[in-house]
Amino acid sequence: MKSNHDGQQHSLKLFEGERALITTGCIGFILSIIIAIYIYFQGAIVLPEGNMENAFSFNAAIGIFILSIAAIMPLAKFNNRTRKMIRWLLISGTIYSYAIETIQNFRGINPRFSQAGSLVDGIAGIVFGIVSLSLVVLIIILTIQFFRLRPPHERPLLMLGIRYAFVSAIMANAAGLWMIILQSRFTGDAGNIIVLHGIGFHALQTLILPALLIETAPVHDQFKRRLLHVGSIAWTIMILLIGIQTGLGRDVFELSLLPILGSVFLIVWVVTAFIAFTLFLKGLPTKQDQAL
Repeated sequence: MKSNHDGQQHSLKLFEGERALITTGCIGFILSIIIAIYIYFQGAIVLPEGNMENAFSFNAAIGIFILSIAAIMPLAKFNNRTRKMIRWLLISGTIYSYAIETIQNFRGINPRFSQAGSLVDGIAGIVFGIVSLSLVVLIIILTIQFFRLRPPHERPLLMLGIRYAFVSAIMANAAGLWMIILQSRFTGDAGNIIVLHGIGFHALQTLILPALLIETAPVHDQFKRRLLHVGSIAWTIMILLIGIQTGLGRDVFELSLLPILGSVFLIVWVVTAFIAFTLFLKGLPTKQDQAL
C-alpha cells in the first residue's frame, strides 16, 4: 500500500532561511582540508601539546553538527526573534570554537586543558569551556522545542527521527560536561569520553537521514514508523552501553560483553538504515514514470 505522503510537497523545507548557519558549517570543512594538507607535509604533532589531528576532527565534526542543525531549524517553528537569537549564538560560539581549536593546536597548546600555556591561554581555555556550556544549553532548548511541538506534524516521520536524535545528543552533551568536570577526555584505565561524545552527536545524521529517506517511500506509514522506532531505539541502547563501558573506565573497542552487545545494536541500526535506503530507491520515479 502506498503511503498517503507519496508525492506530497512539504511547505517546511530543510535548510530554508539558514544561509548563515550553512556557511558557518562549511567553514569547518574548509579548515579541516587546510589542516589535512598541513598534516600531510608537517605531521600532526606540534610541541609541546598541540595535535593537529584533534583540530582536523573537531572542525569537521562541528561543521557536520552545524549543518545538521541548519537542516532541521525550519521544523522547530521558533518565532523569528527566538530563531534569530539561537542562530547567532550558534554561529558566534562555533566561530570561536573553530578559532581556539585551530590556533592553539597550531601554536602547540592544548586548547582545553593546557599544562604548558600562559595565563592568556588558560583564560582562552576557560572561555572555550563557557562557550561549550552555552552550546549545551542551546541543544537543550532545541530538544525541548522539538518535544513540545504537538501533532499533527507536517512531516511526522522526520519529526520522529529528530526527537530520537536529540535524545542521543543530550547524552553526548552529558559526555561533554563530564570532560569539562574531569578536565580530560580520559577516565579510568582506558575510558575515552570523546568516543561517547562524538558518536552521540552523530545521531543528528544517523537517525534523521533514514527518516528523510523513507518519507515518500511506497509503503504504509505504520511500517515506516516501526522501522524508525527499531533503528532509533537500537542506536540509543548502543549509546547507553558505550556510556556504561566508558564510565567503568574501559575501552569501548575491547572484546567484552558491553562492546559486543553495543555492536549487535549497531548492526540492528545498520540493517534498518539499509532498509530505509532501499525503500527510498524503490520510491524514485523510473524512466517510464518520467515519460508519462
